[in-house]
Amino acid sequence: MTEGWVELEHEFSLDLAYDPSRWLELPPRWETEEWKDISVWARDCSQLFWQSYGQNPGESGVAFLTDTLQRLAVAFAPESFDTRAVLRVWEPQTMPLPVIATVKPAQGNREETLRALVGAEAPEAVEPPVAEPFRSELLGEGLRAFRYAQQDDAPEVLAALRYAWRDEEVGADVVLWTATDDTALIIRAAQDIEELAHKVSVGVWDLEPEDEELPGGGA
Repeated sequence: MTEGWVELEHEFSLDLAYDPSRWLELPPRWETEEWKDISVWARDCSQLFWQSYGQNPGESGVAFLTDTLQRLAVAFAPESFDTRAVLRVWEPQTMPLPVIATVKPAQGNREETLRALVGAEAPEAVEPPVAEPFRSELLGEGLRAFRYAQQDDAPEVLAALRYAWRDEEVGADVVLWTATDDTALIIRAAQDIEELAHKVSVGVWDLEPEDEELPGGGA
């Protein structure tokens, strides 16, 4: 039987350690049963968050946060195993900030690829991005860049923060990013995002089936 098997694009996955009191992970789209009831997931999370916040949500509080979480899930929830998406959550009335991490097989020159991944020469940038070295505890030397960019379909300017690394040991490129037209959110979340960047690492799928032991202990 092949039911339940997933065609993997490559053997990498992301390990992302985070504080669940600050971050909420979006459910991946391949979890079919969960995505049938994504509105239930959003409402359950909304109710739990309001309970932990310790204030009365009133008549519309739970419904408002439920709608917000559902819209963010539809927009940002991962569609493949190489991506994780988390929301930095604060007060229930504050818009959460999505942060996305993705891993792909390493390609091209390391420095050129990392600069491209952080948008160091992005043509839509309002001014030259600020790119600087960033060393992660788990992925080693990488780059970090902050920039303001024009949107094609909206007048608001986006603030974007990106981190990128190359894991030479397994041959993978990793990028962690967020973008929003509310610059205050990125400023507020900057320290938490940096802490998250130190907790990103690459996992490698074991795609080889285990050898079954033959009857009688033979090899």
